[in-house]
Amino acid sequence: MTGGYAEITSIGQLTAVLGEPNERAATKVRDRLHELDRQWLARSPFCLLATAAPDGTCDVSPKGDPDGFTVVLDDRTIAIPDRPGNRRGDGFRNLLRNPHVGLLYLVPGRSDTLRINGRTRLLSDAPFFDDLTVQGHRPELAIVVEIEEVFYHCAKAFLRAQLWEPQSWHPDGLASVAEIAKTMYAGPATLSELERWYDPVAYAARLYQPTT
Repeated sequence: MTGGYAEITSIGQLTAVLGEPNERAATKVRDRLHELDRQWLARSPFCLLATAAPDGTCDVSPKGDPDGFTVVLDDRTIAIPDRPGNRRGDGFRNLLRNPHVGLLYLVPGRSDTLRINGRTRLLSDAPFFDDLTVQGHRPELAIVVEIEEVFYHCAKAFLRAQLWEPQSWHPDGLASVAEIAKTMYAGPATLSELERWYDPVAYAARLYQPTT
């Protein structure tokens, strides 16, 4: 212990704290989709996509669209469309140098989640791109994931967070999106201009339009 901190530095120390997983947890990982997984993906409108650069720096990017936005190509392969955004492409840049990806799929109201890990390819076109069209927007990029691991994650974290409980929500206790933008990165734009830009109705109307 140094300075009052008890640091874990080995797998043995970690196991001493966590213990061993039970049989269900240890054996639940599969390498291909089950029909129940397909049903989950068909109902999921949102996932978190985790990537890492070769130097170990990480990125997590949210991906969302109507239910079923992730297309199942076969039991070992899925495809995720890209939509107009800020053009940083942090996750894409990571995947081009390190193709490993971790995905966490959510279904609103459900506290369990579906996890998929695998290797990726980044495509600029393919026959299935037509199936990824939403509101007239055909994606310019898609991530194809070759599945290596798929399993369900328990609900405890979501239950502890009361994520789906409206009485736990306090969004108005934070600065608005426009206020955050003005303070952090918006340059010469005025707060009034940013409030108009981030107006919920106007912002929603631009969801599938190229970012200018």
